Amino acid sequence: EVQLQAFGGGLVQPGGSMRISCVASGFTFRIFYMSWVRQAPGREIEWVAGINSTGPTTFYANSVKGRFTISRDNAKNTVYLEMNSLKPDDTARYYCVRGVTMRVWGQGTLVTVSS
Repeated sequence: EVQLQAFGGGLVQPGGSMRISCVASGFTFRIFYMSWVRQAPGREIEWVAGINSTGPTTFYANSVKGRFTISRDNAKNTVYLEMNSLKPDDTARYYCVRGVTMRVWGQGTLVTVSS
C-alpha cells in the first residue's frame, strides 16, 4: 500500500518556526521528485516547494521563498519542510505529494499560525 504520512503540524505563533515531516512507504521513494502543497479553507490549492530525487535541486513558491526549506533523507524515506518566520497567511493543511505527476497525496498535517 502506497502511503505518505505527514506529521509535525500544530499551533505556532507568528514569527515562529516549525518543521513538518512526511514518511513514505509502499514504493521506491528515492527515485521520485517530491512536493509540499498547502490548502486553507476558502483559498486556492497552492504548490509550496519541490525537491528532486536525490536532493540537491529545490524549488519554491514566491510566497515562501527565503523562509521555507525543503529537504529529504532517502535512507529514512522522509521529506521535510522547515518553516521559518511564519505568518498567519501560512495557516493551512500541508500535504506531501509524490512525483512530478502529483497524483499521489498524503493525508496532510494542519499548521495554524496565530497569536
